[in-house]
Amino acid sequence: MLTLDREQTTALDYSVVNTSIQETFTAIDRFEWQASDELRLMRDKGYYQDGGHLSFEDYCESELTKHGGYRRVRDLLSAKKVVDTLPEELREKITKPSQTRSLLRLVKTPDKLEQAVVIAAKEKPFPTAADFAKAVQQVAPTIKRSTKSENPKTQLCNSVTVSQQSHPHYGESGVIEADAPNHWQQIVTFADGERMLVNNADLNAASVPFPRERTYPAEYTEAIAAIEERHKQELERLQQELRIGLQSEATARAEEQVSEQIQSLQNLYKQQKEQNIQLQQRLDEMESLRQLEIENQQLKQRIQDLENAVEQRPSQQWGNTMTQQATKVLNKQVKQALEKTIDLRSLAVEPPKENAQECLRLMGMALKNLASAMNNTQALEAAAIILGSEPTPQAIAYRAEQLEMLPQAVSDIRQVLSKPGCTWQEFWNVAQEYEVIKLDYRAELSIQETELITALQNASSQPDTIGVGSIVSHADPYRTLYVERGEVVQDLGEEVVVAWDCWKEQSKKADSYFRDELRFWQDENQ
Repeated sequence: MLTLDREQTTALDYSVVNTSIQETFTAIDRFEWQASDELRLMRDKGYYQDGGHLSFEDYCESELTKHGGYRRVRDLLSAKKVVDTLPEELREKITKPSQTRSLLRLVKTPDKLEQAVVIAAKEKPFPTAADFAKAVQQVAPTIKRSTKSENPKTQLCNSVTVSQQSHPHYGESGVIEADAPNHWQQIVTFADGERMLVNNADLNAASVPFPRERTYPAEYTEAIAAIEERHKQELERLQQELRIGLQSEATARAEEQVSEQIQSLQNLYKQQKEQNIQLQQRLDEMESLRQLEIENQQLKQRIQDLENAVEQRPSQQWGNTMTQQATKVLNKQVKQALEKTIDLRSLAVEPPKENAQECLRLMGMALKNLASAMNNTQALEAAAIILGSEPTPQAIAYRAEQLEMLPQAVSDIRQVLSKPGCTWQEFWNVAQEYEVIKLDYRAELSIQETELITALQNASSQPDTIGVGSIVSHADPYRTLYVERGEVVQDLGEEVVVAWDCWKEQSKKADSYFRDELRFWQDENQ
């Protein structure tokens, strides 16, 4: 593009100026097509709303007034629509948007549009707007409109505008030259000669009162009214059923919540009741201990009184009498204390929670010694109950010797169980030495240690290979069958068929697996 000033004009020749003119007009045409693409993007994507414009027409009238406003924008968009409809080889025949005005009415018939462009291009390589208009008339000639004098039945033309944005002729004006075919549509002829049936709701004309709703013949009015009435009644009935259903659902939900609250309160009351019983038992135990303490104080006071009496009186006045009386008092107090001690049989039924076996063992041995010293049958029976043996001195003595091994047995067994990778054989080498007190040392072990012993024993008794009859579970810990129990019912060679206990109620009761996908089943509750 050439930039001119007064000093250069004298040095220019024809070819330079002509080339510059050609480039300028080519740039103008290119920018017009580019503007049409940008305008269509603005309209289709709705970017005009980001600028605060209510519609695309409002944007054009506000921002592009100096460039022709919405009318020119509409012409550019229509020209772009015509060019996009043509094949690639014919688009270059149209060099500017103004050439497409006569071609616009053939957009809906692409074959006729292509034919018109071909006819215009035969006479000139780059046809003008007049050439295109002449070709369009040859392809789709317009019918001459009759005037009022020629057709007296034709009414005066009424000008209307398409006001619906979704309509392809939005914003365009036309005239109504024929009677309406129905009560809700009009036949509109646009400026390019196209005639179209348009809904009354899509038209805007202050001078023409278009009905906005359909009208029906008189014979259908009553039927339509009856249908509307039935529809109204059906809606009311459905609304009533919906309200009743919602109320029922809300009532059921409220009842369920109340039931849950009542159940929760009952559980809380039960827990409080159990706690009260435990507290009462604890209070009874404390009261019995308090009574024992009082009696013990009384016994100490009685002993002190006897000692004081001995000190106050001469020793010769007491003689044998003092010895006899002291013996009687002491025997009576020992007997009473022994009767209280015999009540410790209840500890054999419910031993203490902390170090129970050791407490019972020591208590039993103490009662055994007391029975031997006093030759008391009740003490001997109490010792037998606590130690778990026959009520004979020999049986109790043998049982006491066994229980003396208990601390060392528990220590040795816990030491071998704590070793990493402990096996059943290693455990058995230690445990067989204490087989006679097996129940005693097992009672001292924790739940985890007991479960480990059971697992070692089961592992030592299981076969090496999974076969028919083996009790298995899945080897993958992330599968639900990892904790389920199944039995191998068929051997297929590389695979086996497993019938799962949890599938007994289902249609599929068994499935096939490779042996490395399974493991021998171990009951987690053992």
